[in-house]
Amino acid sequence: MAAKRVIGVDLGGTKIRAGVVDTEGRIMGSVDHATPTTSQAALLDALESAVRELLGPEIAAGGFGIPSRMDHRKGIALGAVNIPLRDVPFEAEMEGRLGLPVGVDNDANVAALAEFTFGAGREARDLVMLTLGTGVGGGVVTEGQLYRGWAELGHMVIVEDGEPCQGACSGRGHVESYCSGGAADRLARRVLGSGATARDLVARNHEALDEIGAHLGAAIGSLINIFNPEVVVIGGGFGVAAGVRLLQPARSVILREALAPAGQEVQLALAELGGEPGLIGAALVGLEALAGRVAH
Repeated sequence: MAAKRVIGVDLGGTKIRAGVVDTEGRIMGSVDHATPTTSQAALLDALESAVRELLGPEIAAGGFGIPSRMDHRKGIALGAVNIPLRDVPFEAEMEGRLGLPVGVDNDANVAALAEFTFGAGREARDLVMLTLGTGVGGGVVTEGQLYRGWAELGHMVIVEDGEPCQGACSGRGHVESYCSGGAADRLARRVLGSGATARDLVARNHEALDEIGAHLGAAIGSLINIFNPEVVVIGGGFGVAAGVRLLQPARSVILREALAPAGQEVQLALAELGGEPGLIGAALVGLEALAGRVAH
């Protein structure tokens, strides 16, 4: 099995990225395609096509990271905000199409698994990851195992009756409302004027980013009190770009909110796998699916 390779698929709202990954997390080749949003059938066809483009005799399994809540007991993708995917028996569907063992998990969960295995958390046993992009996702690894619940960390409330959340979420005051790239865009317009974006705040290293960092610290403080991770990893496009500026005010709030000694001892780190943790993590859940088949 050591020589086998897996195809990992990172499904995003605008792009499908698929790649051949070996057991050391190295990407041996990849393809990118636009994400169809016209129908669920078109989306599933496109995912199958992306994998088939890379299939070869060395491919032992497939893995998918998808922006959806997952019912792992039934293998069902319950629903996604930006793509047409709802109540799909995703594992069975893709296994039937591809004739391979298939693993699937939420995209932020698989990113956390990748950073734990090959990135910023590779020396740890317990990790929390927050991905700050258009929205906020997250994943948890505890005692070396990925937490398989919803782990919708971006929808944790940090401000009671606060700013409305994004997309289809009806909540208020969530992490996503204050720490996402979308929230940074709104902040940029407020402090820099109409037309400004999060990129402008990052380019100027603007002090307004400290406001987001403080909210991020409140979220991390609560997560420390629940999970007591050794390391908290910040990823996502906005998170990595603004991370150095965000972490200092975040640390100050963590020291106040997290119970001692966890707040003092936790390591804060930026994701190390660049734009690839979703792809690599998807391959890892594919390897898990393969190992489960071998065990049985």
